Amino acid sequence: MTENKIDALMKRILDATGISSQSELAKELDINRSGITHARNNNKIPDKWIVKLYRKFGFNPKWIETGVGSAFLHTQSKSDVEFKYIPKVAARLSAGTGSFECEEKVTDYLSFQTKWLANKGSANSMVAMEVFGQSMEPVIKEGDTVLIDQSQKNILAGAIYALGVEDTILVKRLEKHPDKLVLCSDNKDYEPIYIMREETDKVRILGKVIWSCREYR
Repeated sequence: MTENKIDALMKRILDATGISSQSELAKELDINRSGITHARNNNKIPDKWIVKLYRKFGFNPKWIETGVGSAFLHTQSKSDVEFKYIPKVAARLSAGTGSFECEEKVTDYLSFQTKWLANKGSANSMVAMEVFGQSMEPVIKEGDTVLIDQSQKNILAGAIYALGVEDTILVKRLEKHPDKLVLCSDNKDYEPIYIMREETDKVRILGKVIWSCREYR
């Protein structure tokens, strides 16, 4: 019995990318279950899938259709499609008055392309955390997940950081002045927080926020 083209394609893509399931791949490509079923019943790979797979991962269109030849076009190296899992911890960052939830228990893992992470910072020092509160809206909203590089602790004016103030952890834009540190909110309903020079020993820079995502429920 001849293997269905869609089943063969899915297996090739999962093996090549390290994506763990067909459902995850379908989500990456905005393909719903009914679309996969329809393509499987027709035993034909839709042209728009070929375009999406090329744009998303750099796959060779001929390889997508037939499995013959190099999986990737010559412009893309193997490192481009390697993935690394970053832990998401139970601690939540406050975009408001503060959070005392500082658990480091891992609750999930997020997958990112290795090359992308390398361009952003130190992947081994990264951790994902959920945000609650409205002080950083509209850039970061309550319920968003942010990726923090804990190796980036030097303050760049206007960048967003996760930081601890005594027992509280926050997400804020930072401004460093000669006599104080200013914790700024994007939401204008929230006043800046001023940490005077003599109080800066109470502040711990946890890391720079380099990415955020929003899950719609």
